[in-house]
Amino acid sequence: MLQDLIYASVDNPSNAVEWAMAEMINEPELLRKAVEEIDRVVGKDRLVQESDFPKLNYVKACAREAFRMHPIAPFNLPHVSNADTTVAGYFIPKGSHVLLMRTGLGRNPNVWDEPLKFKPERHLNGSTEVELTESELRFISFSTGRRGCVGVPLGSAMTTMLLARLLQGFNWTVPHGESRIDLSEATHDLFLAKALHAHASPRLPAHMYPKN
Repeated sequence: MLQDLIYASVDNPSNAVEWAMAEMINEPELLRKAVEEIDRVVGKDRLVQESDFPKLNYVKACAREAFRMHPIAPFNLPHVSNADTTVAGYFIPKGSHVLLMRTGLGRNPNVWDEPLKFKPERHLNGSTEVELTESELRFISFSTGRRGCVGVPLGSAMTTMLLARLLQGFNWTVPHGESRIDLSEATHDLFLAKALHAHASPRLPAHMYPKN
């Protein structure tokens, strides 16, 4: 269980944050909104802390949108049905191995408006706090139910912290000589085909950065 926590906690959040950063750098207005939220909630004289997360709804919406559009794997872990059941008119006998398609859920045009467009605002719901989990399985971030990921709190915290501090600490732009980040998926998995390369410049006072 500890191995699962460690491996899943590293791969899933890092993949989501890399995709979120790539999408947001290509859409500077989204980047601006997230940074403005961090400046309003946290300021520039201290780093984002976990206690700030409840007020960083736009930042979490960006991470949530990355989970929806760019899951770490095409399918969820296999499950076995423990009883005969019918889903959407399809009979599933007891003992069947059930695989949920992450991309099929998250990019379903019957559920999501403009499913191939990165739109964090779709996850904002007034004053309700944004969570990275999706209990209705409209997409899969950490799965759900009794067989869901045991590391939801850890994975959610790592994802939010990594994305928030990258946005807080640096101004991000496409590399010199390029117009956009290449958002192509790799042919053998759902990672970026080319690792994210972007230009970063400090945006906080010098004393906020470690000297070593």
